[in-house]
Amino acid sequence: MRFTDRVAIVTGAASGMALLSSQRYAAEGARVVLTDVNEEAVQAAAAEICAQGGEAIGVPVDVRDYEQVKGAVALALERYGRVDILLNSAGGASCRVFGRSERFHEIPIEIVDWGLDVNLKGAVYFCHAVLGPMIAQESGVVINMGSVDGVTGSYCLDYGAAKSAMIGLTKSLALYGAPHGIRSCCVSPGPVLTRPEMANMKTRLGRAAEPEEIVKLILYLSSDDAAFATGANYVIDGGRSIGGMT
Repeated sequence: MRFTDRVAIVTGAASGMALLSSQRYAAEGARVVLTDVNEEAVQAAAAEICAQGGEAIGVPVDVRDYEQVKGAVALALERYGRVDILLNSAGGASCRVFGRSERFHEIPIEIVDWGLDVNLKGAVYFCHAVLGPMIAQESGVVINMGSVDGVTGSYCLDYGAAKSAMIGLTKSLALYGAPHGIRSCCVSPGPVLTRPEMANMKTRLGRAAEPEEIVKLILYLSSDDAAFATGANYVIDGGRSIGGMT
């Protein structure tokens, strides 16, 4: 029970690794504020955690809207009195989400804006909203979800750029937060079996990761077990970023 009496905010929490992380936080004692743009799905996810004996609320949030972000943090503070963990997990490759296969310079700029806003600006917004409460309580952990594409680059340029920037955001947060007991770490997965097509992405280990393998790292970094870890990017990609994949 590493997270007893702690409060975690998770973005993109209606599905994938963010949902699994939310469930694991709750199972280890955290009170979890799940946020996602899909109102029905995020409230159902929170209700399921409660049905399993955990404590959670689901809040509809578009991470591109700072007022919604600020409102979610205010609700967490009103309900639970503090914010101990922020997991910035909302995101997605714009090329995949919108089904675009054109060359980058042919993609409508509105799609590029979506990619930058959801994958980077949303994380910056949530960091801005939680840092005040974390500084006041002299503690906190921010986990930013990067990607191997932020290390190797990506043909979906806005996605690669945003995920690379998450590493810089993490380092900057670590510098800013250290005097106040606030840590920041980035987790950069390779292919994960949250979607079937991920199984076709090559790694040195010859497979994609199970979601649980990534979530175990997220929870470790969120916990006091990692109390001396801050400012680093943790690549967990089965060796994909080593290079030489054909």
